[in-house]
Amino acid sequence: MTHQRILTRIGAIAGAAALAVTLASCGDGTGGTGGTEEGAGGAGTITLGYIPSWTDGLATAYLLEDQLTKLGYEVRMEELTEPGPLYAGLANGDVDVYPSAWPEVTHASYMAEFGDAIEDLGAYYDNAQLTIAVPSYVDIDSIEDLAGNAARFDDRIVGIEPGAGLTAVTQDSMIPAYDLGDEYQLVTSSTQAMLAELQGAIDAQEDIVVTLWRPFWPYGTFDLKDLEDPKGAMGEPEALHFLGREGFAADYADAAELIAGIALDDAAYGSLESAVVEASESGGEAEAVDAWIAENADAFPTLLTD
Repeated sequence: MTHQRILTRIGAIAGAAALAVTLASCGDGTGGTGGTEEGAGGAGTITLGYIPSWTDGLATAYLLEDQLTKLGYEVRMEELTEPGPLYAGLANGDVDVYPSAWPEVTHASYMAEFGDAIEDLGAYYDNAQLTIAVPSYVDIDSIEDLAGNAARFDDRIVGIEPGAGLTAVTQDSMIPAYDLGDEYQLVTSSTQAMLAELQGAIDAQEDIVVTLWRPFWPYGTFDLKDLEDPKGAMGEPEALHFLGREGFAADYADAAELIAGIALDDAAYGSLESAVVEASESGGEAEAVDAWIAENADAFPTLLTD
């Protein structure tokens, strides 16, 4: 798949999500079910809330859809564009599960606000990292070396959504730590817009510096390098978690047990994300998960293969 086709598909699903009314504002009780609504399979209905342009959540949402359906649940997929409404949706019960949260560092402010009404259902990946990255041909290797070189990058660091935890860490920690505030502007819009700029710069062999994170599919698509962070301003590696609304484990004990057993290593996670992102161009995410399960039948102890 070409870079542009991947970006076009991610942009399309993110654009569709932007048209939806956010769960945090609708609050009509039709999202999370609290264990009271019978689903198509008879076990109940579970609502997954995720941000499709953040493809860690895209991949694990479709993995959970597959697994929870096999347990007999009807699964509703709710797309949002910002983490704030997603955490609020969990806290007020409109969303049952956030399938790829960063609560330890990146989303710590949202957990401080909403965490008392949210259950941690378990971590599935333990080496996530916020990064500042450049194309590999850029002859700068450390964030420290950005100082004095702003003109090369049009005085900009290209970021993602303004409400993202990555944006807050970059603006409030990294830029002050390296005294870059007088030279650089952190430009925010969306993940799709950042990736489009990154691709355009690479195609033209131009200098660009962007905010990124690992794991994320562009590292397997573009030739990138992370800038060294000697001051640790982007934070330590953290785990990616499944979060549930308050009472989820009591209402759906079998689902909570399955979710708690999910643990993916780098190879399993990378192949899952790549498969789902590639298939998303044609709407074949569910089929991609089926194929991934067939090739990774022992990926985690609670995996349902039938």
